[in-house]
Amino acid sequence: MAIGRITALMRREGFEVNAKRVARIRREEGIKVSKKQRRMRRLGISTAERQRAESPGQVWSWDFVSDQTENGSCFRILTLLDEYTRQCLAIHPASSIRAVDVITVVEAAIARYGAPEHLRSDNGPEFIATCMQDWLKAQEIKTLYIRPGSPWENGHIESFHDKLRDECLNRELFGNLREVRVILESWRVEYNERRPHSALGYRTPNEYAGTQMNRFDGGCAPPNPAPLAAAGVRGELRINATRWQTNEKQNTNEPAELQL
Repeated sequence: MAIGRITALMRREGFEVNAKRVARIRREEGIKVSKKQRRMRRLGISTAERQRAESPGQVWSWDFVSDQTENGSCFRILTLLDEYTRQCLAIHPASSIRAVDVITVVEAAIARYGAPEHLRSDNGPEFIATCMQDWLKAQEIKTLYIRPGSPWENGHIESFHDKLRDECLNRELFGNLREVRVILESWRVEYNERRPHSALGYRTPNEYAGTQMNRFDGGCAPPNPAPLAAAGVRGELRINATRWQTNEKQNTNEPAELQL
């Protein structure tokens, strides 16, 4: 954990400390943990375009991270992040995730947050599938594909995955997939509500999002849309959702029925 974030957390608890004192105590106690850098290999045809998020909902990032349960069963985790507010919009673990499952998760997120202008990803098969391209075109969402072998072009989601693995996946022994869902959702809420972010002036993502024209739910982490989406992967699920205003074509708080 970075010294700046430790200092911010202690000040939130009422301790009067500065970064130098935290650094000295950390050095004296020898509690600094070195973290190895992970290597990643990207494949696919690049349609990369540099686009910096300048407002909430302008650029979302999505990607996969893998782990396994205690008995060795592997699973994948789909993560969805707003690059501007750093909010984690969804975490969806499953033993296998197809393109149609990805669409279902993102549909649930759009029902709560509104549609983004761009989605940034690598050239994984789930992201470049024909059904995915047709769906994105119908939603009028532009794609931003990074160049192969260039994970830094999707830096926000890569940084988020480092935090997810360092603060959750590497610390937990998962008994089964249901336990994975519960633990990941608990961590997602903590990340959005209680974890200060240095890039946001040591505010939490929800605190920062609450200052951006109140587009999100007032500083409280909304329910993870991924479990709702998972329920509709192999069946029909109807939920009443409130679509928040995302552009001039949408009406504010327009009730809508979403069929997954």
